Amino acid sequence: MALFRFNAFIFSLVFTSIFATTIFVSSFQFEIGGEIGWSKPIGNESETYNEWAAKNRFHIGDSLYFKYKGDSVLEVTPADYLNCNTSNPISKFEDGDTVFKFNRSGFFYFISGHKNHCKSGQRLIIRVMHPFESETASPGTAPAIAPTVAAGGGDDGGDGWASDFLGPPAINSTTAISVFSYFVTALGGVMVFLYLLM
Repeated sequence: MALFRFNAFIFSLVFTSIFATTIFVSSFQFEIGGEIGWSKPIGNESETYNEWAAKNRFHIGDSLYFKYKGDSVLEVTPADYLNCNTSNPISKFEDGDTVFKFNRSGFFYFISGHKNHCKSGQRLIIRVMHPFESETASPGTAPAIAPTVAAGGGDDGGDGWASDFLGPPAINSTTAISVFSYFVTALGGVMVFLYLLM
C-alpha cells in the first residue's frame, strides 16, 4: 500500500514537471502576413497589419516572424513610424527570415525599409503586455487602446490602427498558462486527496 502511494506520488510529480516545462519554456511565435509574409499591401488584403495585431495578445518572450524578399524590417521610434522615416532605425533586419523576440513590455514599431512601402501600409505597431497585466487580464478581454500616432487629425492615420484595439484577442500563451495554472491546482488537489485515501 505504501509502495502504491509512493509510485502514484512520483508519477504525478513527474507528469506535472513535464507538463510545466512544456508550457513555461514555450513561447508563442506570430507569423507576420501569413502566406503573403511581410510585403507591400496591394489593396485586396483582408486586414491591415495593425488590424491583425489588434486581434492578438503579445507577451515578453513571444516573437514575430517576418518572411520577405527584396525588403527589410526596421524597428523604429513612434515618430519615425508616423513619418515612415527609414534613415535612423533602432534595429534593421535584411535577412528575409527575421525573428524578433520581445524582451520587454510596451510598444514596438516596425516599418518596411522602403519608404513607399511603409506609406502604402507596410507598417506595424505591437503592444507587448506587462507581466502583471497578463496575470490580471481575463482571456476574453481586449488589450487596452494604444496611444494614437495619427497625423492630420485622423483617428488612425489611414492604416486602420487606432480603432482596431477593440476586438477580441486570439488565444495564445497567456491563455495557455492560465489554463495550465488551473490544471496544476486541480492536479495538486487530486494528488493530496489520493495520498490521504491510501
